[in-house]
Amino acid sequence: MPIPRNEARRASRSLLRDDVYITLRDAIVRGTFLPGEQLRDVELGEWLGVSRTPVREALLRLERSSLVIARPGRSTVVAPLDLRATLDASSVAAELHGLAARLAAPRLTGDELDRMGACNRGFAAALDAGDPTAALAADTDFHDVAVAASGNGMLRESLEQATPLLRRVEMIRFGSLAGRASVEQHDRILAAFATGDADAAAAAARENWLTLEQHLLGLSVQQL
Repeated sequence: MPIPRNEARRASRSLLRDDVYITLRDAIVRGTFLPGEQLRDVELGEWLGVSRTPVREALLRLERSSLVIARPGRSTVVAPLDLRATLDASSVAAELHGLAARLAAPRLTGDELDRMGACNRGFAAALDAGDPTAALAADTDFHDVAVAASGNGMLRESLEQATPLLRRVEMIRFGSLAGRASVEQHDRILAAFATGDADAAAAAARENWLTLEQHLLGLSVQQL
């Protein structure tokens, strides 16, 4: 059947909104925009070359992820790192990634396992090079393979809310020696997947994300 033209326009706008959201999210996670910095939709639109509408929609999504604070009638600012909220997000992410690993274990293909292995090697190389941005990207790609293979769309939606808050802390962690522990934890996840052991894969994935919680508890609010 012919593709309705209005549907195509909606899809295009949807992709645009996602691109704006991802760009702004990553700018906050990487520290391009610092805590307390005011975000003006007109200036952001000029920077990104888009209208104010997708910027405003992206800021609403970022507020739901606790990355920005909207002050109605006044301003929107980058949120400071909140230890309690980040610990809560870490606990949720650990359980969700454990579930994703359990569901993915019997479904992962050899190519997907190879891709995860390559991501972990890239992750280790980025840590060795002292490049937390590249390490964060490789770590995200590693976990995304299992989340996609789980076949559960609700998992991805739920993680989209919890994970951005954690990525800010991971940028700190991956810039230090503490990040090296994740390489071995990823290897344990891969080993469990290779044997199809869903229980072991779930436990290893959960442990990997709970390590971030332990790192958080070792930081002071001033360090965050």
